[in-house]
Amino acid sequence: MSQIDLSNRDRFSSKLGAIAAAAGSAIGLGNIWRFPYITGQNGGAAFILVYLIFVIFIAIPVLLSEFTIGRKAQRNAFGSFKLLKPNQPWYLIGLMGIIGAYMILSFYSTVAGWTLEYLYNSITNSFSGKSPEMLSSEFDTFAANGYRPVFWQIIFMILTASIVIMGIKNGIEKYSKILMPILLLLIIALAIRSVTLPGSEEGLKFLFTPDFSKITSNVIIQALGQGFFSLSIGMGVLITYGSYIQKSDNLGNNAVAVAFLNSFFSILAGIAIFPAVFAFNIEPASGPSLVFITLPNIFNQMPFGYFFSLLFFILLTIAALTSSISVLEVIVAYATEQLNWSRKKATIIGASSITLTGIVCTMSQGPWSKLQLFGKNIFDILDYTSANILLPLGGFFIVIFLGWVLGPKIAREELTNNGTTRNIFFGLFIFIIRYIAPLAITAVFLNGLGLFN
Repeated sequence: MSQIDLSNRDRFSSKLGAIAAAAGSAIGLGNIWRFPYITGQNGGAAFILVYLIFVIFIAIPVLLSEFTIGRKAQRNAFGSFKLLKPNQPWYLIGLMGIIGAYMILSFYSTVAGWTLEYLYNSITNSFSGKSPEMLSSEFDTFAANGYRPVFWQIIFMILTASIVIMGIKNGIEKYSKILMPILLLLIIALAIRSVTLPGSEEGLKFLFTPDFSKITSNVIIQALGQGFFSLSIGMGVLITYGSYIQKSDNLGNNAVAVAFLNSFFSILAGIAIFPAVFAFNIEPASGPSLVFITLPNIFNQMPFGYFFSLLFFILLTIAALTSSISVLEVIVAYATEQLNWSRKKATIIGASSITLTGIVCTMSQGPWSKLQLFGKNIFDILDYTSANILLPLGGFFIVIFLGWVLGPKIAREELTNNGTTRNIFFGLFIFIIRYIAPLAITAVFLNGLGLFN
């Protein structure tokens, strides 16, 4: 295999671009769709407090470990381990990440396709005058239809591939810088509207007044899992993006900025949703239906509901897109660097194969729902395998690799830019990734398999 010419390797042109792209990867449907309903099911403010503690002390060190490995090697997720420890099986960690990224984008694009359908419905004012029962029935009918969801899924993957094919600087970085500020403005506008509704105070109380009696072992595990998965940890995205970060950037500052933006956005999503939920006497523990059934019902009853429905589903679509481009880039980076494919070829083949698998996932929600293994359809199998097995295993071996295999000396060199910057928390960082993070990730892994609660 020919050597990679690092002098011509595309990379982020600025620190802002690197942070925007990595934050865009982390901020997605998980923040706007999953975080609110998980918060609702786990007691609100108490859950958020535990979640933030885990972000600071567990998620940021793991995120920083991925950045460190990627920038040290200047390679894709697979190539980084191959270069740093040649002739050893550590490259299997990168391979797990690539397989996980493929699986995740296959079923993620199904849900992202739903957001396009609901954006279309918002534009055409299709929610108007419909009862909660009608909205629920329409969602079930749409998801079971198969062909309409597949149409939107294909459109979404075309949008994703169109950005990735343009490269790091002119594609991912450029559009992240445009889309992330739009995301922030949209979520702030929705939050302001939500808190000005009559009766919204109860929603804010639910979010910001912790009832510590609600903190159970399950809440702790759920908060740890959300903190871990909300930052795209374990799938090779952050190693890949880390490899595009300039050597002069302070990795620690980048990691903290990404984690802060991700958590800030999640809480803003809660502010945009829960005051409205309480204002209209909706059950906060509505579950996954919160976004696609409960919120359209709220928009129906809200003054200027058409306008805010449109804003919300534009927000949801952009969030899905900023995450999907990062996941596709994991696969494209592997193909361009390890297989020597052109970016155009890697993007087209990668996106096309993911779309085909994604179509199977989408159809398994409807016409092909009887196609099952171990009682799960194809969508659920890919979701379960990636979220509960590949990602936690990847995260576990990443911190073991940096903490014990590469070791503190190499980690310090990368995190201090070869001694030119200070890192006063380095000792704490090494302690966490060597001892605390492996235990925490093991707990998430065993809980996901149903072996620990």
